[in-house]
Amino acid sequence: MIYTKRILLSVLAAASFLGGVAGCSKSEKADSSNPAPAPPPTNNTPVKADVAFWLTNADKSVLFKKQNASLVFTTPNAQYATIEVDTTTAYQTIDGFGYTLTGGSATLINGLPADQKDALLQELFKSDSTHIGVSYLRISIGASDLSDATFTYDEVADGQTDASLNSFSINREKTDLIPILKKIISIAPNIKILGSPWTAPTWMKTNRSFKGGSLKPEYYAVYANYLVKYIQAMKAEGINIDAITPQNEPLNGDNNPSMVMQAGEQAVFIRDNLGPAFRSANVNTKIITYDHNADRPEYPIEVLNDAQARGFVDGSAFHLYGGDISALNIVHNRYPDKNIYFTEQWVGGPGNFSGDLQWHVENLIIGAPRNWSRNVLEWNLAADQNYRPYTNGGCSTCLGALTISGYNVTRNVSYYIIAHASKFVRPGSVRIASNVPANLPNVAFKNPDGKKVLVVLNKSTSPETFNIKFNGKATTVTINNGAVATFIW
Repeated sequence: MIYTKRILLSVLAAASFLGGVAGCSKSEKADSSNPAPAPPPTNNTPVKADVAFWLTNADKSVLFKKQNASLVFTTPNAQYATIEVDTTTAYQTIDGFGYTLTGGSATLINGLPADQKDALLQELFKSDSTHIGVSYLRISIGASDLSDATFTYDEVADGQTDASLNSFSINREKTDLIPILKKIISIAPNIKILGSPWTAPTWMKTNRSFKGGSLKPEYYAVYANYLVKYIQAMKAEGINIDAITPQNEPLNGDNNPSMVMQAGEQAVFIRDNLGPAFRSANVNTKIITYDHNADRPEYPIEVLNDAQARGFVDGSAFHLYGGDISALNIVHNRYPDKNIYFTEQWVGGPGNFSGDLQWHVENLIIGAPRNWSRNVLEWNLAADQNYRPYTNGGCSTCLGALTISGYNVTRNVSYYIIAHASKFVRPGSVRIASNVPANLPNVAFKNPDGKKVLVVLNKSTSPETFNIKFNGKATTVTINNGAVATFIW
């Protein structure tokens, strides 16, 4: 997590959802338990429907529930606004939707009783009619600020160095992270995993500290080899690292751990060290640049402007603690052959369910794919009731998608945000065209099996009735103000 996150969201915490910004009122009661399920319809007989319909209401009266609604394609009703979905115009391929499995998340999940742990992992990662099918994960290379302590895979005694990396070891991850990843992979063998380091080993840095500092140029080659060894060590455990970013939040030196890496430095590191090291070791893991806020699109552009570095780079990754989601489109337009990814966004605890739901769905689930992102990742998968674990100086108010308190598991707003896409938009889907009527931001996809998926948010202050039009026919539906709906046909 970054210092600017806490500054920005301490301001937002006092506000309710307004103009597309999620409030995070710390005076509100935490979402510490799920409300009772909404009562079933009086008539439980399934109705005829061409379109399946899953709903989450802003007031939590409905939480990601399939609706027994008769949505049949017929003649469009001209009385209402229309969202028209067009499969003839296609954009980027989708890799998946998910979370960051922080070290703390892995520890909490791994601490559950075996049967409960297995059931939870099935719920999260299995793709079928009853589970949410998370298809993309981010993990930290070494500690993140949501680990229980700072560490890297090659720390040595003060005053010493280890340029040959003789002390390199991922054994610390064999307690929680690796066992959980192995269970996840057994459920979802094709899940994509992105690794991001929060810092290099401290002896490689200008300040020999976990917090801040920069990578010394004389250790560029060693650090590249460190990352190669990490990928190889994880592969030996049966874990394929699909992609890495060279540095999480490279313009933020205020987190713990953290490391600053300017754009010019990252370009040189990729061009002269990381890319060649991957090539020499026959490592096929993608290199994704930047991994920081949308307010600095010039950073990835500067890296990509270096022709030699560009040859090693798959694309650029973004967070949204600053800037506008449309900045992703700026980078895409400059280098349309390079991919775009969205890799992190927190919810500040205790949160504002309605405001957080609306802001994250509009900007991430809808906004990121409409600006060419191949994935969407919320931040931490799990934290305890006190937002722990975190490092000294790490994020102390990060609300997980799950709150795990002892053996009690609560599903929070990020769970539902991701579920509205991950369950239905499968890897290999493509984003397709859809228009955006007033107050109805939306995004559409076509799955590999041909099914279409439309995610819609009602931004207005009252219920909205609208048409969903496809191939000249339409069905009409009403959703409440602030509600999120996913439609599948």
